[in-house]
Amino acid sequence: MCQLLGMNANVPTDVMFSFTGLANRADEHKDGFGIAFFEGRGLRHFVDHHSARVSPLAELVQRYPIRSDNVIAHIRKATQGQVSLENTHPFVRELWGRYWVFAHNGNLKDFQPRLHAAFRPVGQTDSELAFCWLMQELAKAHCTVPSIAELSLTLAELMPQLNVYGTFNMLLSNGQALWAHGSTHLHYLLRRHPFGRVHLQDEDLSVDFAPQTTEQDRVAMIATQPLTRDEPWVAFQPGELKVFVGGELLT
Repeated sequence: MCQLLGMNANVPTDVMFSFTGLANRADEHKDGFGIAFFEGRGLRHFVDHHSARVSPLAELVQRYPIRSDNVIAHIRKATQGQVSLENTHPFVRELWGRYWVFAHNGNLKDFQPRLHAAFRPVGQTDSELAFCWLMQELAKAHCTVPSIAELSLTLAELMPQLNVYGTFNMLLSNGQALWAHGSTHLHYLLRRHPFGRVHLQDEDLSVDFAPQTTEQDRVAMIATQPLTRDEPWVAFQPGELKVFVGGELLT
């Protein structure tokens, strides 16, 4: 299956180091990659249906310190839909005047929801279909822009309806919060002062975060499997939904 990477922070932060760790896993997950960076209400969105191991776009991301407080990245191992640009995560939609970004790891079988015209998939993946259904159900549940707490309650009601169709690990953000749901494999990490040197799990590469941070900085990382070998990653329980705001775990 695919691999997910999410970051939520209280100050704009780059993910060059963590994305390098994710890209190292693209030998198996070679059917495309994508990454989205929120900047205020704006969004930088890069996708390529080529492997992150060979894509010039992936090399750009690893070298260009784009700073953001909410990031979602994905490397794909196709289960449904051809290997093509329209099937490459993360997917983007607009709702309530904000961009929403979604990426999924898993496989939903026989999922055929009824969708109205506002949200329709462009590609053929179960992932984009699930995203469109989520956006539709959120729009139906709230007539005005809801709070993060209200959105979290609605998402908690929607997640079990997707879980029954198969594996549903996902990341979702509107630039204000990062929601993460794990049905099988998903882990999170909270980085805070004192920051220090950390090492990638899959490569002999390390970075010292101390010179780049302050005592007030908070960073939450979410990944399918732990990206570093010397930090206290925590596994999600099956069916667990977590909400991250300002680099902190809310639920």
